[in-house]
Amino acid sequence: MIGGARQPREDGPSPVPPSHQGCAIRSVRVHLPAQRGELRDRHEDGHHLHHLVWRLGPGVRVCSSAVLGGGIGPRAWILNAQVPGGYPRLDPDRHLAEIAASEGLTGPGAGLMTAADVAAYTTGHDGGVTATVTTGLGVRGWAAAPDVDCLPHRPGTVNIVLTLPAALSDAALVNAVATATEAKVQALLDAGLDCSGTPTDAVCVAAPEPGPDGGEPFAGPRSTWGARIARAVHTAVLAGARPARDLS
Repeated sequence: MIGGARQPREDGPSPVPPSHQGCAIRSVRVHLPAQRGELRDRHEDGHHLHHLVWRLGPGVRVCSSAVLGGGIGPRAWILNAQVPGGYPRLDPDRHLAEIAASEGLTGPGAGLMTAADVAAYTTGHDGGVTATVTTGLGVRGWAAAPDVDCLPHRPGTVNIVLTLPAALSDAALVNAVATATEAKVQALLDAGLDCSGTPTDAVCVAAPEPGPDGGEPFAGPRSTWGARIARAVHTAVLAGARPARDLS
């Protein structure tokens, strides 16, 4: 089960030394609802910010489009960090590593960031699947848009972190990301928003490492685990998107 072991693994890269950190970080625990992510509080350069941390422990792998630790492989933790609007840094991976080091996280991990209020995260649960979503839709639009010049990184994103107790094959992990994305778009449309997301949306799927059987082969929306993923993501994104619509 994900989250059963609370100690992060000790292998992997060392924490970023203080001399290499771009800002002072003070982190303290705040009220934790009944879910696997830990909501944390920090202060950076005069900003009061939050981040969510999943301390996965050993035996978990993640499929992720995250800016830090993306791809498929073993991950000891996931971090979803809030940053100020108009984010000035050009090294988001190093910044995430700094925050991870301040939390004592070691070993390989996956890090996402957003300008959305992380403390306003929403969740969806279905059949053992938990979807935790932070919803920032200030730069929303359609995926298939006219050709435009590349824009600088703007972390006003919809970030989705999924945890589930079933091991998935490599193909099913990729399928799970696609299913989560489909459910996100469905929720945005159901919320009355004319968009498919933002240019920097990210997804993390965390599941136990497969055994000799290779794990569940499918995670499409009509498979057992894919259907649960889709419903959990739809619930969480819809809950976060409705306030964004009301502010438009």
